[in-house]
Amino acid sequence: QVQLVESGGGLVQAGGSLRLSCAASGRTFSNYVIGWFRQTPGKEREFVAAINRSGTNIDYADSVKGRFTISRDNAKKTVYLQMNSLKPEDTALYYCAADANLLYSTSYYRRYEYDNWGQGTQVTVSS
Repeated sequence: QVQLVESGGGLVQAGGSLRLSCAASGRTFSNYVIGWFRQTPGKEREFVAAINRSGTNIDYADSVKGRFTISRDNAKKTVYLQMNSLKPEDTALYYCAADANLLYSTSYYRRYEYDNWGQGTQVTVSS
């Protein structure tokens, strides 16, 4: 198991930027695929971005492609989500998730494949 703690959320105006962090503790961080997901009230949790164990494969939801950047520092056991050109529709509770057994190529976007979740950090973008 790995414990995840998100931080970096807040209130920002449209067009602004935020950087979310996901700090992990526990077992070997580099064994885990990491995903970012987000959720708004009444909606299902949706995929945002994912990064494989070595950081060589990265994927994004179409809605954030070109604006968000995911990265990881295995030495610091931390994954980052740099969010630029934020829009009001990016407002959500953002979660990071980790899984040691997930097959990245087929399952990086599938929230049910991730066994470990953080508590979430709120991002609010005002218009």
